[in-house]
Amino acid sequence: MAGLLFSGANVIQEVLLLKAIYNAKIVTASGVLEKHAVVYEDKIIDIVPEARLAAYAPAEKMDAGGHYLAPGFIDLHIHGCAGADTMDEEEDALAVMSKALPATGVTAFLPTTMTMPFVSVAAALSRIRASMGSGQGAKILGCHLEGPFISAEYRGAQDARHILKPSYRKIADFADVIKIVTIAPELPASLSFIRQAAKANIVVAIGHSAAGYEELLAAIEAGASHITHTFNALAVPNHRQPGILGAVTDSLATCELIADNIHVHPAMQRLLVKLAGGERLVLITDAMRAALMPDGNYDLGGQQVRVANGTARLESGVIAGSVLTLNRAVANFWQTSGLPLHEVLAMATRNPARKLGLERERGSIAPGLAADMVVFDNDITPIETVIKGKTVYRRLL
Repeated sequence: MAGLLFSGANVIQEVLLLKAIYNAKIVTASGVLEKHAVVYEDKIIDIVPEARLAAYAPAEKMDAGGHYLAPGFIDLHIHGCAGADTMDEEEDALAVMSKALPATGVTAFLPTTMTMPFVSVAAALSRIRASMGSGQGAKILGCHLEGPFISAEYRGAQDARHILKPSYRKIADFADVIKIVTIAPELPASLSFIRQAAKANIVVAIGHSAAGYEELLAAIEAGASHITHTFNALAVPNHRQPGILGAVTDSLATCELIADNIHVHPAMQRLLVKLAGGERLVLITDAMRAALMPDGNYDLGGQQVRVANGTARLESGVIAGSVLTLNRAVANFWQTSGLPLHEVLAMATRNPARKLGLERERGSIAPGLAADMVVFDNDITPIETVIKGKTVYRRLL
């Protein structure tokens, strides 16, 4: 709801009216709060005991039906969904993703690129720049540039024909758009690239890499601070070559995790949380256009992908992204890890916000932060998603 106000200059301005969500199990940074209500406009105003809600006289009240109320999810690594992909040339592709994601509880995301001809990558970055801060649903925060500065040996589903040597000059004009860049630190000139990108406030992520323990730590010393889909498309560690396990143990790098129980065995997921701690884990989807779509044949970065039984693979059998949604990632990891719900939810809300330096803007239910919230049931299935104080998704019951 909104009202109208005449200013001294006789200009009509929109006035936001108070709203409230009550009868919810509110997921906060420290636990689950019951018998309280969230009061909000486009930002969260207060969290109050339900007995005090009447003092705010909200114009709209939503009964959450005893379900959970949490911060909106933030996906730092998603290529596509609902039939659309970040690399699509169609102008509405990002809008399709933005409108579809709130049904999965996502209220903000980083569209993620693929290794393709750099002219296509640059065009995708330009489209993302034009869409930043907007979105007809989930907000586009910028881009995760995955490739082309990666290892051919550990390319995964990336196209080796378009891999390039690291060159910060190639991406410098897009420093305002790129929030995360994935790089293989064993490549020539990679340490210089890492230093320049980190200086430009771009999060440098290690991924698609054959680097060993010493090379990984050197990259982290140079400014890399994040691991792209930990364990996947990285050199396999062992007791003499600790690789990524050693680097995670001996650094403070944050770690992405695809918690679909396909990419990473549940036991290895539990090992990761023991090594890194919950505050350093970020749940992602790495989803491709087939997410939220039926099984069948799809395109990913110019390569054909077959999706069947929840798994996406190239014709060679290599796993090609996922069809995971972030609410399912939360549900899976909640069961796999045995951690309290509020700690798991932080991996899809507060932790990604902090990684992007946005923790004072979003990622928690707290006064002054964006009113980006999701109501979900015990299975982490969204019932209602609110972005900037407006309901953008409501499940039909």
